[in-house]
Amino acid sequence: MPTEIKCPNCGHQFPMEEAMAEEYKKDLRDQMQKFIREKEAAFVSREKELQQQQQQQEAALRKSISNDFEHRLRLLQDAQKDSEEKLRTARQKELEYLKKEQDLKNKEAELELSVQKLLQQERGKLAEEIRHLEEQKIAARETAHQMKYKELEKQLEDQKRLAADAEKSLEELKRKAEQGSMQLQGEVQELALEELLRNNFPFDEISEVGKGIRGADCIQLVRNNFGQECGKIIYESKRTAVFSHDWIEKLKADMRSQGAHIAVIVTQAMPKDMPCFGERNGVWICSFSEVKALAYVLRDGIIRIFNANRSQENKGDKMQLLYSYLTSSEFSEQWKAIREGFLAMKQSIQKERDTMERLWKAREKQLEKVLLNAAHVRGSIEGIAGKDAIEVSLLEDEDDLPDE
Repeated sequence: MPTEIKCPNCGHQFPMEEAMAEEYKKDLRDQMQKFIREKEAAFVSREKELQQQQQQQEAALRKSISNDFEHRLRLLQDAQKDSEEKLRTARQKELEYLKKEQDLKNKEAELELSVQKLLQQERGKLAEEIRHLEEQKIAARETAHQMKYKELEKQLEDQKRLAADAEKSLEELKRKAEQGSMQLQGEVQELALEELLRNNFPFDEISEVGKGIRGADCIQLVRNNFGQECGKIIYESKRTAVFSHDWIEKLKADMRSQGAHIAVIVTQAMPKDMPCFGERNGVWICSFSEVKALAYVLRDGIIRIFNANRSQENKGDKMQLLYSYLTSSEFSEQWKAIREGFLAMKQSIQKERDTMERLWKAREKQLEKVLLNAAHVRGSIEGIAGKDAIEVSLLEDEDDLPDE
């Protein structure tokens, strides 16, 4: 049961619990108001403190912006100096590049000229080899035809002669017609060899050695273009199935007896170790298809040796003639003309070089102006929009500006 309390003033009665609750509530309200006042005072103090901090931060920010602007200005100035240095480097690189390009063009021209000359020489050699091979093939075919024709012609002549000779018997005629003897074949090749030499060397004297006379089958007396006798070549014609090495010593003896310079064996059967023409123990050996080319080479060698020996004759007189020519007015005037042509060409080249250098200087000034203006535009754009906003570099290898 709650305890009632009577008010001394009005005499009203109320439970003691209600009186205590009201007192407790009042106390709580006082504490709440005190707490609110304290919090409001703390909030006002904190607000003032925050305002001071904000003012300090704004001052620091303004100082940072000023320092940053000065830093950017220094960077722009450094970038301008760097751009000027790069511009000088670029001009130097361009000049070196032009020099290297000109040197490369000169070397390419020289290489192209050398290659063209080499190709022309190789084409000439290849054409000469092909022509030589074709001539050998044609000569071989012509030789075969000539041999066959001369064999038939010889057989016909022999048959006519034998038929006209009443003292010969019919059996002898049949034997010679069927035999196609080795002597007949050898005579045919001898005649063909003499005809070949006469047709190809009309200035030389081609003489036949008669049958029964010791010596070679054919002698070629070599003459030069002036009709001077330069030397002798003797030929031995063989048309057998097997080559005999005794022919070499026999022909060497014939060469000494005839006073010849070179001896040649023209044979159908080559030595086993010689697939083509060559020299063996001082004697040249070749087939009938090779004798034409070999004769040209040997004949040219004889003429060259003859001319070399002749050139040594009267050597003192020739030196006197050469000295007279070198000290003559004719030589002086000719050399003067050569010198004048050389100087004129040199002056022309120097004028072209001066013209090109002036042109390069003018272009270099234009390039400097363009790069300088581009550097100013780039600095203005980067100062407004930032470094990476727009790419305006003119040179591919131009370094980027330092980061902010």
